[in-house]
Amino acid sequence: MLKLKNERGFITVDDSVIAGIASIVASGCFGIAEMKAKNMSEQIFGFLKKNRKDKGVRVYTKNNRLAIDIHIAVVYGVNIPAITESIAHKITYSVSEYIGFPVDRVSVFVDSIITK
Repeated sequence: MLKLKNERGFITVDDSVIAGIASIVASGCFGIAEMKAKNMSEQIFGFLKKNRKDKGVRVYTKNNRLAIDIHIAVVYGVNIPAITESIAHKITYSVSEYIGFPVDRVSVFVDSIITK
């Protein structure tokens, strides 16, 4: 959780908000087939929650700095290095712009390739 103190009090931003932003940004990128579960427990318990916005995203916060891991499936035939670099750049820019905290690292994991 990110915390910021100003003259009126404290501002806190929950990790799930950051994960939701990252997921929405990544989902809109070219070549992304779907977001993947980041681990088996998310895959199992993901069925219990509908419309999860943070599927496949894990956020780490330390000293008001962010690190984001994102798991995706890509469409067959796309340039994977180009897509992952683009996603990392868009997430870094968007989260920094919306939240106002710097993003140290975005790691994109391609878990599968989907043919359509």
